[in-house]
Amino acid sequence: MKLEIHEEIKEKMQKTINSCADELSGVRAGRANPTLLDRITVEYYGAQTPLNQIANISAPEPRMLVIQPWDASILGEIEKSILKSDLGLNPTNDGKILRLMIPQLTEERRVELTKVVKKIGENSKIAIRNQRRDANDAIKKMVKSNEITEDEGKQAEDQVQKITDNSTDEIDKLVIAKEKELMEV
Repeated sequence: MKLEIHEEIKEKMQKTINSCADELSGVRAGRANPTLLDRITVEYYGAQTPLNQIANISAPEPRMLVIQPWDASILGEIEKSILKSDLGLNPTNDGKILRLMIPQLTEERRVELTKVVKKIGENSKIAIRNQRRDANDAIKKMVKSNEITEDEGKQAEDQVQKITDNSTDEIDKLVIAKEKELMEV
């Protein structure tokens, strides 16, 4: 029974780490990265569709993204969606493709973005600590209902703590790597 809790907590914490990594990849580092547009959705045949499902997005240069829709008739809709987003980018439309120039980040903006990155990391660590608390509560219930002994319960809690420590370390590494990327000039 303990192993089931450990596997479950590992899985939940890994999902939190993956979510944190996804969120961090959306933070613009002044370098063109197709994942920057992952959150953009476009009105396509009456449905909000993710941009990466209706167009090819590439980064031919370090500061440029090229968006080539599979259906050229939606170029205007894609342009509107990018302008409406919080990215602050202005697409250049040549009738077939959209070009997005990624401006150089100012020092002030870099510092601001590192604060955002730290907050994302802290929120992820809070989620992991909540998962640890839930797992420990489940273990305590098992001890109380005599499903496992107190010693087994203590060992299970120690194992949950090790899993938690590994998960928070992984999040710290993601945050440090993103901060380093942001502070590169």
